[in-house]
Amino acid sequence: MNNALELRKFVAPEFIFGSGARLLVGRYAKNFGARKVLIVTDHDVMAAGLVDPVFEALKDEGIDYEIYSNIKPNPTVQQVTEGSKFYLDKNCNFIVAVGGGSPMDCAKAIGIVSSNHKEVREFEGVDKVLIPSPPLICIPTTAGSAADVSQFAIITDNDRKLKMAIVSKTVVPDVALIDPETTLTMDKSLTICTGFDVLSHAVEAFASNASSPITDLHALEAIRLVSQNIIPTSNDLKNINLRGKMMLSSLHAGLAFSNASLGLIHAMAHSLGGFLDLPHGECNALLLDHVLDFNFDSEIQKYRKIGKALGLELDGMSDYNAKKVILSRIKDLKSQADVTYTLKDTGVTPEDIPELARKAMNDACIITNPRKPTQSDVEEIFRNAL
Repeated sequence: MNNALELRKFVAPEFIFGSGARLLVGRYAKNFGARKVLIVTDHDVMAAGLVDPVFEALKDEGIDYEIYSNIKPNPTVQQVTEGSKFYLDKNCNFIVAVGGGSPMDCAKAIGIVSSNHKEVREFEGVDKVLIPSPPLICIPTTAGSAADVSQFAIITDNDRKLKMAIVSKTVVPDVALIDPETTLTMDKSLTICTGFDVLSHAVEAFASNASSPITDLHALEAIRLVSQNIIPTSNDLKNINLRGKMMLSSLHAGLAFSNASLGLIHAMAHSLGGFLDLPHGECNALLLDHVLDFNFDSEIQKYRKIGKALGLELDGMSDYNAKKVILSRIKDLKSQADVTYTLKDTGVTPEDIPELARKAMNDACIITNPRKPTQSDVEEIFRNAL
């Protein structure tokens, strides 16, 4: 167990949670002295009409804006370079991100590239950013990535076919306006993928060797909320109360993993997502039970607490049986969510595994995994997930 007196820091932005939070963007931008805002978003979010209230709110305050929306799921080095050039060319002094993890991560990277005048690859790893980003407001439109409260930005490097993690206090947004109403346009598949992202964030943050009593609180509450609500929400997409619970689970998980970091699920998911350009939440869902199986014996008490948060009655049960029951609960959630396929079905071949494992071993998230894996351990987990 972690000693409660060990030094731990906890970083979080100012955030406002609740219906209508996004409508405060004009007031906040004005208070920060915004003159011209770069709105970073993507075509789907624009098409869903989710950016329109942001335009209106900025206009009401007389604030000028430009739009950068050339962002694909899994934003790339090229998109960051293009966005930061656009930011500087248009003489902006403020950034507002509207969207899921992809636009928010891209906005964070655009911010640090334009303030440091460096290539985004130079920031890969932990604490490599000298000059903070311009002021940034995030308005998340999915309940999953929690990029709106985290000190992570994940950018795909197509040249190396991997996702690189940028971890720095300087990419924590200044304000997050977290409005569950924005998630009402999410379809079933996106609701499930992002929900499994939340579950993976929370499970990994709780088991992380950098966790603390504060992150544990948030992680367990996220596990409880997401495991109870992911299936009901995916079957009742327009239910704002359920959407609110999913958004809250994402927020709790974000506060936990931003400060406790993650583990092997994410290291492997980053490698996989960069290799095949798959949705991040889907990668997590496919790996979650396999990594938990591998880690279980190194943090038995923690995983038993995770089991309780998943709603399981484990008292008086042997560790071996507890592990079986927890894994079975996760597999059950996956099958209810129709995540019944494997890595093989996504296009991974046995020949890809050594390269995927090598990249996972170099990912920043692996450092805080509760059990130290070898390259051959990671290869074996990938093979099991195949």
